[in-house]
Amino acid sequence: MNLPRIILGSRSPRRKELLTQLLPETQIEVMPPIDPEEAGFEQLHDWDAIQQQLISICTEKNTDVFQQRQADASVPILTADTIGVVKRQAGDLVVLGQPPVESDWQETVRQWFLNHYAGKTHLVLTGVCLRYQQQVMLQIAETEVTFHDQEYVRARLDWYLSTQESRGMAGGYAIQGAGSIFVNRIEGSLSNVVGLPLETVFEMLNRSQTE
Repeated sequence: MNLPRIILGSRSPRRKELLTQLLPETQIEVMPPIDPEEAGFEQLHDWDAIQQQLISICTEKNTDVFQQRQADASVPILTADTIGVVKRQAGDLVVLGQPPVESDWQETVRQWFLNHYAGKTHLVLTGVCLRYQQQVMLQIAETEVTFHDQEYVRARLDWYLSTQESRGMAGGYAIQGAGSIFVNRIEGSLSNVVGLPLETVFEMLNRSQTE
């Protein structure tokens, strides 16, 4: 992989930190999208619609950065978006975003942990968009995350909420932080759950150099 520079279209310090595991920090230029607004998933409850929305979001982020660079794609532009997906008893899917910023965020996260996470498996998806020269590459990485049982989660949940780590975190927990104590098993990419699937990004960057 011979890349002198790459543009990371993200406000997330976690994504930049992860990307430095593949490339020296001096080769990474951070250029967040101008528009911080993202389309929501509130009305989407089936697999295809959720995936399409995820791809749409990371593609729009990429286009935003591309336009900031005055349509110059001589340097690769990388954007991503990560979501958590749970299945309700009725069988439909629900995307869990960031907890509300208001004072009731703790109750929201509590309900997520007890109703959707404890003793169950949920999915973490990251849509990745890489633009380089004449090509735009898109991919979705999936990781299954299984939490410990209800008793285990209940016994530790008050303490976890007191750390306030959930605030601003998609899905209400950070697997790279204190939230890791609830995780019993993961299947797939760990870095995907943090916010950037390094295996997927590595493959896409390599492919962009050969196609």
